Order: sequence, then structure tokens, then C-alpha cells
Amino acid sequence: MATNWQWAVPARLNIGAACTDAQVEAGRGGETAMVVEDAVRGTAEATYEALSLATSRFAQLLEALGVGRGERVLVRLPNSLAYPTAFLGAIRHGAIAVPTSTLLVGPEVRYLAEDSGAAVLVTDKAMWPELAPHLGGLPALRHVLLAGAGPLPEAPPGLAVHDLEEGLAAQGGWHPAADTAADDPAYLVYTSGTTGYPKGVLHAHRALVGRLPAATHWFDFREGEPERILHTGKFNWTYVLGSALMDPLYHGKTVIVHEGPNDPARWIELIARHRCTVFIGVPTIYRQILQRTGASRADVPTLRHCMCAGEHLSDEVFAAWRARFGLDIYEAIGMSEISYYISHSRHRPIRPGSAGFPQPGHEVRLLDASLREVGVDEEGMICIRDDDPGLFLRYWNLPEETARSRRGGWFLTGDYARRDADGYIWFLGRRDDLINSFGYRISPHEVERVMKAHPEVADCAVIGQAVDAHKTLVAACVVPVPGARPDPEALLAWARERLAGYKQPKIVHILEELPRTRNGKVLRSELRRLLETRRT
Repeated sequence: MATNWQWAVPARLNIGAACTDAQVEAGRGGETAMVVEDAVRGTAEATYEALSLATSRFAQLLEALGVGRGERVLVRLPNSLAYPTAFLGAIRHGAIAVPTSTLLVGPEVRYLAEDSGAAVLVTDKAMWPELAPHLGGLPALRHVLLAGAGPLPEAPPGLAVHDLEEGLAAQGGWHPAADTAADDPAYLVYTSGTTGYPKGVLHAHRALVGRLPAATHWFDFREGEPERILHTGKFNWTYVLGSALMDPLYHGKTVIVHEGPNDPARWIELIARHRCTVFIGVPTIYRQILQRTGASRADVPTLRHCMCAGEHLSDEVFAAWRARFGLDIYEAIGMSEISYYISHSRHRPIRPGSAGFPQPGHEVRLLDASLREVGVDEEGMICIRDDDPGLFLRYWNLPEETARSRRGGWFLTGDYARRDADGYIWFLGRRDDLINSFGYRISPHEVERVMKAHPEVADCAVIGQAVDAHKTLVAACVVPVPGARPDPEALLAWARERLAGYKQPKIVHILEELPRTRNGKVLRSELRRLLETRRT
């Protein structure tokens, strides 16, 4: 931990204004804030001045619709200019933005809308037919704003459906943002829960300040220098909301994002075309570029800084990227409750395999069950001072879980690590069996809840099954009801209809019983060993 960092959290702060209006006031109004490369719709871009006006009009639109401060605005959009317009526009109005993945299916979106009490849903016209049948009868949901081309569909009972572009055009000129306190709620993200349902993590406007150390201790932003950042992720992910939306815009940089199929050669093309200086992705993206393209440093001469998070970066990918491109990949770890807070940076040598160091200002310790700091190379839970400005406010509608997460002045992350003699953090992972597959953290309980609803399934446990050194797949271990002989392909199809793609099992194992403790808890480690034995 750096001891010379001093937090300076202002009393009043609005993320929407800080990421748009402040850049216009600083003389960057004519500079490009965002470029969206859509595989179908082509290229779209917005200056800071245009983004400031668009978010202001979105806030005015919410006002016209009678949406009050603190009400929730559910955003389910692809990577597009409509995304920052809606996300930052809701926040500048004083409402609470609720980002959600386009991979979620109708029942999952309904759950989030109901749990958050969303008053407004913002989505794309192409996505609306899939969602409409699942959103009836929600008492809080009053308005749907639809982006994209095409006619406006008929409104289902109890909902008013509006064309987003027409709604924005009907508003006046620029209006200032709501005067919000730094501690006021700004956005609500959902993460995998331990009950089989996602849980909401509520963040304040001060979260923007809480990520300031990352600017120099992960991003390597240079004061006064232009920066063009290509990010491979989707905005709904907490990691991407920070590293591809709020943080770069707060620092006046240009962000390039893509909407469309993942093509490793496409990333090289976009870096070259847009003269990108920074590239951000999950380790899988780096591995795919190395394996499926012959690109090298000569193809991306402007690139100077590479970053990753979301899953562990292997030593071999790190070494191969350095050999091919002459650049290091700077890894970070984080979580929905605080975003990225431990990382490698240019300030110290990278030690491959480690997670680096806590960023300045974040007081991080590895503690045992009695909240005593563990020794060198001993395993301890990663704990963060509970007055850290980057920490979330609370879990949504879960006061008991919020209380359990904080003890003795510390936020207990549930992640475990060890620290070596030189201070490097070596991440060990969670003890709640969350699955890390292709950069997504997946709750087995969510998947099990769906699989157990199948009429031929008596019991189910879901684990991450490593099929090679670089690939972990979601595997469902199913115990059939007596006399049933479920078809694994039919079970996979059942999951595809009810779960987002990244959550769906890719493997089904039919078992007679699940290994359990005496009190009935599934022994997942034993289950993994059993499957490994069967495979060999």
C-alpha cells in the first residue's frame, strides 16, 4: 500500500457530469469521446460536446416521463452510443442506472427488473420482441425506451413504449446535471449470488474517485497526452463500465468499442485503423490473437500499453505476447463491490502469475478468521478498509448480507490470496465455488436452480470443468428422477432456453448420486476428482 496517497472526495459529485460536461468545460468539447464499430450498422462516434448534450436530453426525458431521483433505469443495450447516453444520462438525472447484459434471456431480465424495482427499461427495438412477453405485471415498470431503427411496437398493457431517438429530439438544449452528493447512489450492478439469484451491488458517485489510482497504476494515463483505448468487452460488465466508459471519459480520453462477433484479426485491424495506444481485454482475447493471427508489433505501431482482467493471465500467454509484440500485459483483479483495486503497473516489475500490488490509497490486508494479518506466503482473506471511497454502498435489499460483509472496520471480500516476501499478491480465488469461464464469473447456484426445474432431474450440482490448461467449461452433474433417462442434449437445450449463453452448461454428466457432507452440502472438490477419474 502506498502511504502518501490522499483521497480527495468532493462533497458534491455527479458521475454523468464529470464524464461529459467537465470535459467540455476543460476545452475538450470538440474531441472524440467514443467510437463504436458495429459489424452491422457501421461506425458511429460522438464528441464530448455531443455526449454532454445527449446525456442532458436523456435526463430531461426522464424528467418529462415523471421519473424521480433515486428511481432505477434498467439499461439493456448492445455496445452503442445509446449506452453511454442512457447510463450516464440516468445518473446525471439523479436516478440509479442498472446495467444488464444483452446475453440475459427474458426471465432473467424480468427478475432484475422486479428486484431493482426499475421504473424504466432502455433496450433495442431488435431485442424487444424477446423481452416483451416476460415484463407484464411489474408494478414499478412504467416506461420502455427503445433505441434503433424500425417502427415502434404496440405497447403491452400497463407499459408506455417510446422511441428513444424521438424522445431525445423532443427535449430542449443542454441542462445542468442534478446536484448530487458523492455518497448518493449512482448505479446498481448485479453479480452472481449464493442463493441462485443475482444480487445487486449499489455504488455511489464517489466510486469514480475510488478508481482514480488506477489511472496511473494500471492504465498508465499520461497527463496532457491523447489516448485512444480499444476495449474488447461489453459495457454492462463492471470491469468494462469502469475501464471502457467512466474512467477514460473522466480523464478526457477516446474509447473505441466493438459490437459484433469476436474475431481476433478484427482487434488488430481496429488497433491499427484507430491508432490505438491502449488495448484492454480478457486473457482469452490475447490468447486468440496469438493463436489465430500472425500479427506482430509492426501491425500495431501506435500500441504502447496492454491490460487485462476477468480471468487469470497464464505465464505462457504473457511470455508469448511479450515475444511477439514487445509489450507487457498489465493484469488487474477486482470485484463488483469495488471494481479493480489490485494490479500490475509500470512502477514495479511484473512478476508473472501474481496479481501485483494494491493500488495507492486502497488499504488492503490479508486477514485470518480473527481479523489478524497473516504472515508471508500464508493464505488470508483479502480485506479492504471499509471507508475506501471505491467500495459499494450496500447490497440491494439484502441488509443482512451487507452487515455480514463488514466487520471490525474491514470489508471482507471472500477472495483469498497470499503475499510473498517482496509484497506481491498471489490470488488464490474464492471459497464459494464461483466458476470462472472465459472471463465470466458464474454462480453454480443460478445454473443449478434452472437445471433442477427440469422434470427428469432430481438433483444437480454445477462445477467448472477444466478441459485443458486454458479452458474451463460449465458442467452440470445431474441425478435423474427414479426411472427417468434424461437425454444430455435435451438438458443442454433446456438450459439454452433459460440461461444467458455464458452461464449455460456445455457438458452434462449423468450420475447416480452426488457426493455430500453429512449435513447435505455437495462436495464439489470430490465431484471434480470423480469426473477426472472417469475421464482418465
